[in-house]
Amino acid sequence: MSDILFHHDNYIFSYRVSGILVCDGKVLLQAPKDMDEYAFIGGHVALGETNEETLIREWREEVGADIEVGELKWVEENFFSWGDKPCHQICLSYLVHLKVTSQIPLDGSFVSKEYLEEDKNAIFFHWVSLPNVKNLAVYPTKAAELLPLLDEDVKHFVYKE
Repeated sequence: MSDILFHHDNYIFSYRVSGILVCDGKVLLQAPKDMDEYAFIGGHVALGETNEETLIREWREEVGADIEVGELKWVEENFFSWGDKPCHQICLSYLVHLKVTSQIPLDGSFVSKEYLEEDKNAIFFHWVSLPNVKNLAVYPTKAAELLPLLDEDVKHFVYKE
């Protein structure tokens, strides 16, 4: 399957989904090894794949977790530089819940299952207490502001670098 990720001569377009997993007052975030920039777990939607199918696939591949996809919470329009080209990205973020069969640590940090199997660049997953999110560089940049509002309706926002 081909990701909905278009590289053109002058720009890049990206269609991505992410999952927001909150458990016991902590949220699960990912960060590349030795980097201090965090993001929500997800990936590019493949052509012909639903958002739900993408999240289930990405969480299984990267985290080794089986999830259920809940409500849509954030609609993000992101404009940033991807290398030397401008990127226009649409990202939809959903609440996700661990299935009982998932066997991942529920505290601390752990390495990506995908990294262990394929020897790729290490991605670490970190359980971060909700109040501490504001002290980190987290994408989307409004995450600290929006996490306490997860019980409310869908939030739409635009980020321009």
